[in-house]
Amino acid sequence: MPTSEKNILVIDDEAKLRGLLCRILALEGYQVFDASSAKAGLKILETEDIQVVLSDVKLPDINGIELTEIIKTNYPHIEIINLTAYGTIADGVKAIQKGAFDYITKGDDNDKIIPLVSKAMEKALLQKRVKELENKIAQGFGFDTILGRSSGILEAINLAQKVCPTDTTVLLLGETGTGKEIFAQAIHYQSKRKHKNFVAVNCSALSKDILESELFGHKAGAFTGALKDKKGLFEEADQGTIFLDEIGEMDTELQAKLLRVLEAGTFIKVGSTQTIKVNVRVIAATNRNLQQQTNDGKFRLDLFYRLSVFAITLPSLNQRLDDMEILAKHFLAIFGNKVNKHNLVLTPQFIAQLKQHQWKGNVRELKNVLERAVILADTHQIEPHLLPWEFKNPNPLDTTNCHDLQTLEKHHIAKIMQYTKGNKTEAAKLLNIGLTTLYRKLEEYGI
Repeated sequence: MPTSEKNILVIDDEAKLRGLLCRILALEGYQVFDASSAKAGLKILETEDIQVVLSDVKLPDINGIELTEIIKTNYPHIEIINLTAYGTIADGVKAIQKGAFDYITKGDDNDKIIPLVSKAMEKALLQKRVKELENKIAQGFGFDTILGRSSGILEAINLAQKVCPTDTTVLLLGETGTGKEIFAQAIHYQSKRKHKNFVAVNCSALSKDILESELFGHKAGAFTGALKDKKGLFEEADQGTIFLDEIGEMDTELQAKLLRVLEAGTFIKVGSTQTIKVNVRVIAATNRNLQQQTNDGKFRLDLFYRLSVFAITLPSLNQRLDDMEILAKHFLAIFGNKVNKHNLVLTPQFIAQLKQHQWKGNVRELKNVLERAVILADTHQIEPHLLPWEFKNPNPLDTTNCHDLQTLEKHHIAKIMQYTKGNKTEAAKLLNIGLTTLYRKLEEYGI
Protein backbone atom coordinates (compact mmCIF):
# COMPACT_ATOMS: atom_id res chain seq x y z
CA MET A 1 0.00 0.00 0.00
CA PRO A 2 1.38 3.45 -0.86
CA THR A 3 2.49 5.69 1.97
CA SER A 4 0.47 8.62 0.58
CA GLU A 5 -2.93 9.11 2.19
CA LYS A 6 -4.23 10.90 -0.91
CA ASN A 7 -4.87 8.05 -3.33
CA ILE A 8 -6.99 8.46 -6.47
CA LEU A 9 -8.27 5.92 -8.97
CA VAL A 10 -9.04 7.03 -12.55
CA ILE A 11 -11.34 4.69 -14.53
CA ASP A 12 -11.70 5.47 -18.24
CA ASP A 13 -11.44 3.34 -21.37
CA GLU A 14 -9.96 6.25 -23.39
CA ALA A 15 -6.24 5.75 -22.87
CA LYS A 16 -5.16 9.28 -23.87
CA LEU A 17 -7.65 11.04 -21.59
CA ARG A 18 -6.91 8.63 -18.74
CA GLY A 19 -3.18 9.26 -19.09
CA LEU A 20 -3.70 13.03 -19.16
CA LEU A 21 -5.82 12.98 -16.00
CA CYS A 22 -3.27 10.79 -14.23
CA ARG A 23 -0.41 13.20 -15.06
CA ILE A 24 -2.39 16.27 -13.96
CA LEU A 25 -3.37 14.66 -10.67
CA ALA A 26 0.15 13.35 -10.02
CA LEU A 27 1.52 16.89 -10.43
CA GLU A 28 -0.88 17.97 -7.68
CA GLY A 29 0.76 15.49 -5.28
CA TYR A 30 -1.76 12.65 -5.48
CA GLN A 31 -0.87 8.97 -5.72
CA VAL A 32 -2.75 7.91 -8.87
CA PHE A 33 -3.95 4.48 -10.00
CA ASP A 34 -5.75 3.86 -13.28
CA ALA A 35 -7.97 1.25 -14.90
CA SER A 36 -9.58 0.91 -18.35
CA SER A 37 -12.72 -0.88 -17.13
CA ALA A 38 -15.06 -1.08 -14.16
CA LYS A 39 -13.96 -4.61 -13.29
CA ALA A 40 -10.28 -3.64 -13.38
CA GLY A 41 -11.08 -0.63 -11.16
CA LEU A 42 -12.93 -2.77 -8.62
CA LYS A 43 -9.93 -5.11 -8.51
CA ILE A 44 -7.69 -2.18 -7.55
CA LEU A 45 -10.12 -1.12 -4.80
CA GLU A 46 -9.72 -4.58 -3.22
CA THR A 47 -5.99 -4.05 -2.60
CA GLU A 48 -5.40 -0.28 -2.41
CA ASP A 49 -6.59 2.36 0.06
CA ILE A 50 -8.35 4.69 -2.39
CA GLN A 51 -10.04 7.89 -1.24
CA VAL A 52 -11.41 9.34 -4.53
CA VAL A 53 -12.51 7.72 -7.79
CA LEU A 54 -12.86 9.59 -11.11
CA SER A 55 -14.96 7.38 -13.37
CA ASP A 56 -16.21 7.76 -16.91
CA VAL A 57 -19.95 7.16 -17.21
CA LYS A 58 -19.60 5.19 -20.43
CA LEU A 59 -17.44 2.15 -19.69
CA PRO A 60 -17.11 -1.04 -21.78
CA ASP A 61 -18.44 -3.42 -19.09
CA ILE A 62 -20.55 -1.53 -16.51
CA ASN A 63 -22.29 1.83 -16.69
CA GLY A 64 -20.40 4.39 -14.57
CA ILE A 65 -23.51 5.34 -12.59
CA GLU A 66 -24.14 1.68 -11.74
CA LEU A 67 -20.46 1.41 -10.79
CA THR A 68 -20.95 4.35 -8.41
CA GLU A 69 -23.66 2.43 -6.58
CA ILE A 70 -21.45 -0.68 -6.33
CA ILE A 71 -18.51 1.30 -4.95
CA LYS A 72 -20.59 3.24 -2.41
CA THR A 73 -22.20 0.00 -1.21
CA ASN A 74 -18.85 -1.72 -0.60
CA TYR A 75 -16.66 1.30 0.17
CA PRO A 76 -18.93 4.02 1.63
CA HIS A 77 -15.94 6.21 2.61
CA ILE A 78 -14.83 6.64 -1.04
CA GLU A 79 -15.96 9.78 -2.91
CA ILE A 80 -16.78 9.37 -6.62
CA ILE A 81 -16.77 11.95 -9.40
CA ASN A 82 -18.54 10.89 -12.60
CA LEU A 83 -17.15 12.14 -15.93
CA THR A 84 -19.17 12.12 -19.15
CA ALA A 85 -18.74 13.35 -22.70
CA TYR A 86 -22.45 14.04 -23.09
CA GLY A 87 -23.92 15.14 -19.80
CA THR A 88 -27.63 15.35 -19.11
CA ILE A 89 -29.48 16.71 -16.10
CA ALA A 90 -31.30 13.39 -15.65
CA ASP A 91 -28.02 11.42 -15.55
CA GLY A 92 -26.50 13.96 -13.18
CA VAL A 93 -29.42 13.66 -10.76
CA LYS A 94 -29.25 9.85 -10.94
CA ALA A 95 -25.51 9.85 -10.25
CA ILE A 96 -25.93 12.03 -7.17
CA GLN A 97 -28.78 9.81 -5.94
CA LYS A 98 -26.49 6.78 -6.24
CA GLY A 99 -23.93 8.52 -4.03
CA ALA A 100 -21.63 10.39 -6.44
CA PHE A 101 -19.82 13.43 -5.04
CA ASP A 102 -20.38 15.26 -8.35
CA TYR A 103 -21.11 14.77 -12.06
CA ILE A 104 -19.26 16.84 -14.66
CA THR A 105 -18.84 17.03 -18.43
CA LYS A 106 -15.46 16.25 -19.98
CA GLY A 107 -13.70 19.10 -21.75
CA ASP A 108 -16.03 21.87 -20.61
CA ASP A 109 -15.07 21.45 -16.99
CA ASN A 110 -11.30 20.76 -17.09
CA ASP A 111 -10.69 23.83 -14.93
CA LYS A 112 -13.09 22.46 -12.32
CA ILE A 113 -11.52 19.02 -11.90
CA ILE A 114 -8.61 19.92 -9.59
CA PRO A 115 -10.64 22.00 -7.08
CA LEU A 116 -13.43 19.40 -7.24
CA VAL A 117 -10.99 16.57 -6.54
CA SER A 118 -9.54 18.60 -3.67
CA LYS A 119 -12.98 18.99 -2.07
CA ALA A 120 -13.80 15.31 -2.59
CA MET A 121 -10.45 14.30 -1.06
CA GLU A 122 -11.01 16.56 1.93
CA LYS A 123 -14.40 14.97 2.58
CA ALA A 124 -13.07 11.41 2.10
CA LEU A 125 -10.15 11.95 4.51
CA LEU A 126 -12.44 13.50 7.10
CA GLN A 127 -14.79 10.50 6.88
CA LYS A 128 -11.81 8.16 7.17
CA ARG A 129 -10.54 9.89 10.32
CA VAL A 130 -14.01 9.87 11.87
CA LYS A 131 -14.24 6.14 11.13
CA GLU A 132 -10.82 5.52 12.68
CA LEU A 133 -11.82 7.50 15.77
CA GLU A 134 -15.07 5.54 16.08
CA ASN A 135 -13.14 2.27 15.81
CA LYS A 136 -10.67 3.44 18.46
CA ILE A 137 -13.53 4.36 20.79
CA ALA A 138 -15.21 1.01 20.16
CA GLN A 139 -11.94 -0.83 20.92
CA GLY A 140 -11.56 1.19 24.12
CA PHE A 141 -14.95 -0.05 25.31
CA GLY A 142 -14.77 -3.54 23.79
CA PHE A 143 -14.83 -6.90 25.54
CA ASP A 144 -11.04 -7.08 25.26
CA THR A 145 -10.89 -4.42 27.98
CA ILE A 146 -12.71 -6.73 30.43
CA LEU A 147 -9.90 -8.51 32.25
CA GLY A 148 -10.09 -11.99 33.69
CA ARG A 149 -10.13 -15.65 32.71
CA SER A 150 -12.24 -17.17 35.47
CA SER A 151 -15.23 -19.25 34.34
CA GLY A 152 -17.81 -16.78 35.68
CA ILE A 153 -16.49 -13.74 33.82
CA LEU A 154 -15.91 -15.72 30.60
CA GLU A 155 -19.49 -16.99 30.70
CA ALA A 156 -20.80 -13.44 31.16
CA ILE A 157 -18.67 -12.18 28.25
CA ASN A 158 -19.85 -15.03 26.04
CA LEU A 159 -23.53 -14.24 26.73
CA ALA A 160 -22.97 -10.51 26.17
CA GLN A 161 -21.24 -11.10 22.83
CA LYS A 162 -24.15 -13.25 21.65
CA VAL A 163 -26.73 -10.55 22.43
CA CYS A 164 -24.67 -7.69 20.91
CA PRO A 165 -25.94 -7.98 17.30
CA THR A 166 -29.58 -7.91 18.40
CA ASP A 167 -31.82 -5.12 19.69
CA THR A 168 -32.90 -7.25 22.66
CA THR A 169 -33.29 -5.56 26.04
CA VAL A 170 -30.55 -6.72 28.44
CA LEU A 171 -30.67 -6.91 32.24
CA LEU A 172 -27.28 -6.96 33.98
CA LEU A 173 -27.36 -8.46 37.47
CA GLY A 174 -24.66 -8.45 40.10
CA GLU A 175 -23.28 -6.81 43.20
CA THR A 176 -22.18 -3.17 43.27
CA GLY A 177 -18.78 -2.66 41.67
CA THR A 178 -18.79 -5.76 39.43
CA GLY A 179 -18.52 -3.72 36.21
CA LYS A 180 -22.09 -3.56 34.93
CA GLU A 181 -21.59 -0.23 33.12
CA ILE A 182 -18.43 -1.54 31.45
CA PHE A 183 -20.45 -4.49 30.13
CA ALA A 184 -23.23 -2.15 28.95
CA GLN A 185 -20.71 -0.03 27.04
CA ALA A 186 -19.12 -3.11 25.48
CA ILE A 187 -22.52 -4.41 24.31
CA HIS A 188 -23.33 -1.01 22.77
CA TYR A 189 -19.99 -0.51 21.00
CA GLN A 190 -20.08 -4.03 19.55
CA SER A 191 -23.63 -3.58 18.24
CA LYS A 192 -25.01 -2.04 15.05
CA ARG A 193 -25.92 1.02 17.13
CA LYS A 194 -22.27 1.80 17.96
CA HIS A 195 -22.23 4.96 15.79
CA LYS A 196 -25.11 6.44 17.80
CA ASN A 197 -25.24 7.71 21.39
CA PHE A 198 -24.65 5.63 24.50
CA VAL A 199 -26.44 7.40 27.37
CA ALA A 200 -26.11 6.30 31.00
CA VAL A 201 -28.20 7.36 34.00
CA ASN A 202 -28.15 6.22 37.62
CA CYS A 203 -31.78 5.81 38.69
CA SER A 204 -30.89 5.90 42.40
CA ALA A 205 -29.07 9.24 42.22
CA LEU A 206 -32.12 11.37 41.38
CA SER A 207 -35.52 11.99 42.93
CA LYS A 208 -38.63 10.73 41.13
CA ASP A 209 -39.55 14.11 39.59
CA ILE A 210 -36.02 14.99 38.49
CA LEU A 211 -35.45 11.50 37.04
CA GLU A 212 -38.70 11.74 35.05
CA SER A 213 -37.59 15.07 33.59
CA GLU A 214 -34.11 13.71 32.84
CA LEU A 215 -35.41 10.59 31.11
CA PHE A 216 -38.34 12.02 29.17
CA GLY A 217 -37.69 15.78 29.05
CA HIS A 218 -40.19 18.54 29.80
CA LYS A 219 -42.02 21.44 28.23
CA ALA A 220 -41.40 25.03 29.27
CA GLY A 221 -43.65 25.91 32.21
CA ALA A 222 -44.23 22.28 33.20
CA PHE A 223 -43.03 23.09 36.72
CA THR A 224 -41.29 25.86 38.62
CA GLY A 225 -37.89 26.47 37.05
CA ALA A 226 -38.78 24.87 33.68
CA LEU A 227 -37.96 27.99 31.67
CA LYS A 228 -37.56 26.24 28.31
CA ASP A 229 -38.23 22.94 26.58
CA LYS A 230 -35.77 20.20 27.51
CA LYS A 231 -34.90 17.11 25.52
CA GLY A 232 -34.86 13.94 27.63
CA LEU A 233 -32.22 11.21 27.66
CA PHE A 234 -34.45 8.85 25.66
CA GLU A 235 -34.47 11.40 22.83
CA GLU A 236 -30.70 11.83 23.17
CA ALA A 237 -30.31 8.05 22.86
CA ASP A 238 -32.61 7.72 19.82
CA GLN A 239 -31.18 5.05 17.46
CA GLY A 240 -28.61 4.29 20.16
CA THR A 241 -28.55 2.76 23.63
CA ILE A 242 -29.67 3.94 27.07
CA PHE A 243 -28.19 2.34 30.19
CA LEU A 244 -30.47 2.48 33.24
CA ASP A 245 -28.28 1.70 36.22
CA GLU A 246 -29.87 0.77 39.58
CA ILE A 247 -33.22 0.17 37.87
CA GLY A 248 -34.54 -1.40 41.08
CA GLU A 249 -34.60 2.05 42.69
CA MET A 250 -36.99 3.53 40.11
CA ASP A 251 -40.36 4.83 41.36
CA THR A 252 -43.33 2.65 40.37
CA GLU A 253 -45.01 5.53 38.46
CA LEU A 254 -41.89 5.93 36.31
CA GLN A 255 -41.78 2.17 35.85
CA ALA A 256 -45.14 2.39 34.03
CA LYS A 257 -43.79 5.10 31.73
CA LEU A 258 -40.65 3.06 31.04
CA LEU A 259 -42.79 0.01 30.22
CA ARG A 260 -44.59 2.03 27.55
CA VAL A 261 -41.26 2.98 25.95
CA LEU A 262 -40.19 -0.66 25.90
CA GLU A 263 -43.49 -1.89 24.44
CA ALA A 264 -44.42 0.90 22.03
CA GLY A 265 -41.31 3.06 21.72
CA THR A 266 -43.32 6.12 22.75
CA PHE A 267 -43.52 8.53 25.69
CA ILE A 268 -44.85 11.97 26.59
CA LYS A 269 -42.70 14.77 27.98
CA VAL A 270 -43.53 16.23 31.38
CA GLY A 271 -46.13 18.96 30.85
CA SER A 272 -46.89 17.92 27.25
CA THR A 273 -49.68 16.04 25.48
CA GLN A 274 -47.69 15.18 22.36
CA THR A 275 -46.46 11.61 21.91
CA ILE A 276 -42.81 11.22 20.94
CA LYS A 277 -41.54 8.07 19.22
CA VAL A 278 -38.00 6.78 19.65
CA ASN A 279 -35.98 3.72 18.70
CA VAL A 280 -33.77 3.00 21.70
CA ARG A 281 -32.14 -0.14 22.99
CA VAL A 282 -32.43 -0.44 26.77
CA ILE A 283 -29.78 -2.04 28.95
CA ALA A 284 -30.73 -2.06 32.63
CA ALA A 285 -28.72 -3.04 35.69
CA THR A 286 -29.39 -3.71 39.34
CA ASN A 287 -27.76 -5.19 42.43
CA ARG A 288 -31.20 -5.99 43.88
CA ASN A 289 -33.33 -9.11 43.60
CA LEU A 290 -36.04 -7.82 41.26
CA GLN A 291 -38.04 -11.02 41.58
CA GLN A 292 -38.28 -10.46 45.33
CA GLN A 293 -39.15 -6.81 44.77
CA THR A 294 -42.05 -7.82 42.52
CA ASN A 295 -43.30 -10.13 45.29
CA ASP A 296 -43.07 -7.20 47.72
CA GLY A 297 -44.98 -4.91 45.34
CA LYS A 298 -41.99 -2.59 44.85
CA PHE A 299 -41.37 -3.47 41.20
CA ARG A 300 -43.86 -4.06 38.40
CA LEU A 301 -44.05 -7.70 37.36
CA ASP A 302 -44.77 -6.82 33.71
CA LEU A 303 -41.72 -4.54 33.60
CA PHE A 304 -39.58 -7.23 35.21
CA TYR A 305 -40.55 -9.71 32.49
CA ARG A 306 -39.92 -7.10 29.79
CA LEU A 307 -36.47 -6.22 31.15
CA SER A 308 -35.32 -9.75 31.88
CA VAL A 309 -35.68 -11.05 28.31
CA PHE A 310 -31.91 -11.57 28.35
CA ALA A 311 -30.35 -11.49 31.82
CA ILE A 312 -26.61 -11.70 32.46
CA THR A 313 -25.25 -12.19 35.97
CA LEU A 314 -21.81 -10.73 36.62
CA PRO A 315 -19.74 -12.64 39.19
CA SER A 316 -18.54 -10.91 42.35
CA LEU A 317 -14.81 -10.50 42.91
CA ASN A 318 -15.02 -13.13 45.66
CA GLN A 319 -16.22 -15.57 42.98
CA ARG A 320 -13.28 -14.84 40.68
CA LEU A 321 -10.23 -14.91 42.95
CA ASP A 322 -8.19 -16.42 40.09
CA ASP A 323 -8.48 -13.03 38.39
CA MET A 324 -7.24 -11.10 41.43
CA GLU A 325 -3.60 -10.84 40.38
CA ILE A 326 -4.24 -9.79 36.78
CA LEU A 327 -6.73 -7.12 37.92
CA ALA A 328 -4.39 -5.85 40.64
CA LYS A 329 -1.46 -5.59 38.19
CA HIS A 330 -3.68 -3.71 35.74
CA PHE A 331 -4.61 -1.08 38.33
CA LEU A 332 -1.02 -0.97 39.59
CA ALA A 333 0.20 0.01 36.11
CA ILE A 334 -2.51 2.66 35.70
CA PHE A 335 -1.92 4.40 39.02
CA GLY A 336 1.86 3.95 38.88
CA ASN A 337 1.94 5.91 35.62
CA LYS A 338 -0.44 8.48 37.05
CA VAL A 339 1.93 9.42 39.91
CA ASN A 340 5.13 8.73 37.95
CA LYS A 341 6.07 5.64 39.95
CA HIS A 342 7.28 2.98 37.53
CA ASN A 343 8.45 -0.65 37.86
CA LEU A 344 6.19 -1.26 40.86
CA VAL A 345 5.86 -4.89 41.91
CA LEU A 346 3.15 -6.68 43.91
CA THR A 347 4.68 -8.95 46.51
CA PRO A 348 3.25 -12.49 46.95
CA GLN A 349 2.25 -11.55 50.50
CA PHE A 350 0.28 -8.55 49.22
CA ILE A 351 -1.58 -10.70 46.67
CA ALA A 352 -2.27 -13.34 49.33
CA GLN A 353 -3.83 -10.66 51.54
CA LEU A 354 -6.00 -9.49 48.67
CA LYS A 355 -7.33 -13.02 48.16
CA GLN A 356 -8.27 -13.35 51.83
CA HIS A 357 -10.34 -10.18 51.90
CA GLN A 358 -14.14 -10.09 51.59
CA TRP A 359 -14.65 -7.72 48.66
CA LYS A 360 -17.99 -6.08 49.38
CA GLY A 361 -17.18 -3.33 46.87
CA ASN A 362 -15.86 -5.81 44.29
CA VAL A 363 -13.59 -4.57 41.46
CA ARG A 364 -14.34 -0.93 42.29
CA GLU A 365 -13.05 -1.50 45.84
CA LEU A 366 -9.94 -3.27 44.51
CA LYS A 367 -9.25 -0.30 42.25
CA ASN A 368 -9.37 2.08 45.23
CA VAL A 369 -7.14 -0.21 47.31
CA LEU A 370 -4.47 -0.26 44.59
CA GLU A 371 -4.63 3.49 44.07
CA ARG A 372 -4.09 4.10 47.77
CA ALA A 373 -1.25 1.55 47.92
CA VAL A 374 0.56 3.24 45.03
CA ILE A 375 0.23 6.65 46.71
CA LEU A 376 1.67 5.34 49.98
CA ALA A 377 4.50 3.28 48.46
CA ASP A 378 8.00 4.57 49.27
CA THR A 379 9.75 1.74 47.41
CA HIS A 380 9.05 -0.18 44.23
CA GLN A 381 7.50 -3.05 46.21
CA ILE A 382 3.79 -3.07 47.07
CA GLU A 383 3.61 -4.86 50.41
CA PRO A 384 0.83 -5.76 52.90
CA HIS A 385 1.51 -2.77 55.20
CA LEU A 386 0.17 -0.53 52.39
CA LEU A 387 -3.29 -2.09 52.64
CA PRO A 388 -6.17 -0.14 54.26
CA TRP A 389 -7.13 -0.25 57.93
CA GLU A 390 -9.76 -2.98 57.58
CA PHE A 391 -7.21 -5.46 56.15
CA LYS A 392 -5.07 -5.16 59.28
CA ASN A 393 -7.89 -4.90 61.80
CA PRO A 394 -10.94 -6.77 60.46
CA ASN A 395 -12.42 -6.77 63.98
CA PRO A 396 -13.11 -3.10 64.88
CA LEU A 397 -13.40 -4.03 68.59
CA ASP A 398 -9.81 -5.29 68.70
CA THR A 399 -7.84 -2.40 70.25
CA THR A 400 -4.47 -4.20 70.45
CA ASN A 401 -1.61 -1.90 69.44
CA CYS A 402 -4.15 0.93 69.14
CA HIS A 403 -1.44 3.61 69.37
CA ASP A 404 0.53 2.09 66.47
CA LEU A 405 -2.62 1.82 64.37
CA GLN A 406 -3.52 5.46 65.03
CA THR A 407 -0.03 6.54 63.97
CA LEU A 408 -0.38 4.48 60.81
CA GLU A 409 -3.82 5.97 60.10
CA LYS A 410 -2.52 9.52 60.59
CA HIS A 411 0.34 8.88 58.17
CA HIS A 412 -2.06 7.31 55.69
CA ILE A 413 -4.55 10.21 55.78
CA ALA A 414 -1.73 12.75 55.45
CA LYS A 415 -0.42 11.01 52.31
CA ILE A 416 -3.89 10.88 50.76
CA MET A 417 -4.44 14.58 51.47
CA GLN A 418 -1.10 15.37 49.86
CA TYR A 419 -2.01 13.30 46.81
CA THR A 420 -5.39 15.04 46.36
CA LYS A 421 -3.77 18.47 46.92
CA GLY A 422 -6.09 19.14 49.84
CA ASN A 423 -9.30 18.08 48.06
CA LYS A 424 -11.23 16.62 51.00
CA THR A 425 -14.08 15.19 48.90
CA GLU A 426 -11.64 13.23 46.72
CA ALA A 427 -9.64 12.18 49.79
CA ALA A 428 -12.76 10.86 51.55
CA LYS A 429 -13.59 8.84 48.44
CA LEU A 430 -10.12 7.29 48.30
CA LEU A 431 -10.17 6.61 52.05
CA ASN A 432 -13.63 5.07 51.69
CA ILE A 433 -15.00 7.16 54.61
CA GLY A 434 -17.63 9.88 54.93
CA LEU A 435 -16.64 13.52 54.49
CA THR A 436 -17.69 14.38 58.07
CA THR A 437 -15.54 11.50 59.36
CA LEU A 438 -12.57 12.86 57.42
CA TYR A 439 -13.04 16.35 58.88
CA ARG A 440 -13.14 14.86 62.38
CA LYS A 441 -9.95 12.83 61.85
CA LEU A 442 -8.13 15.79 60.29
CA GLU A 443 -8.93 17.80 63.39
CA GLU A 444 -8.09 14.92 65.70
CA TYR A 445 -4.67 14.34 64.12
CA GLY A 446 -3.93 18.01 63.55
CA ILE A 447 -3.45 17.52 59.80
